Amino acid sequence: MSMTHYMELLATNQPWNLIMYMVIPVALAEALVATEFFTVFLHGTKDTAWRTWNKWIGIVLGFYFLGIFLNLTITVVPNIEWRGTADILAVGSYLAGVIPLFSITLLELGFIGKGKSENDKMKMHFVLLTVFLVVAHVAMIFGMVDPTIMGWSADNTMENMQHNM
Repeated sequence: MSMTHYMELLATNQPWNLIMYMVIPVALAEALVATEFFTVFLHGTKDTAWRTWNKWIGIVLGFYFLGIFLNLTITVVPNIEWRGTADILAVGSYLAGVIPLFSITLLELGFIGKGKSENDKMKMHFVLLTVFLVVAHVAMIFGMVDPTIMGWSADNTMENMQHNM
């Protein structure tokens, strides 16, 4: 069975790639979701600990994922020989996660949303987190698909490699 570059990245250099590209960002994203729920639920109360955790997790996750994005777009993506639509959707969606995550970081650091009320910032934070969850799940779903199901053929790749030599 063939696999997308997304799955190949996670399967290579075990367990380090899995930890660096999946475990750490997903654990931080899940922690961000959990603290987001408590922040929204306790909004208006004097409990600010959840909001503080939420803010710092958002900042750390955004910078961490920006590092992943830069690493992959500089060292991996330029050399990819795409394995069809599933591969493009998986890798593209994974990398697109940097947009909402780093936007959360910029929001938390006050670079965006300056003139907005706390309620509007909270809504913006919630929407950005939701967008990240959607693109991350699209990446996971298409990343687990055998690329041949969506029309890619390993034979064509081998023929192209032989013609290019």
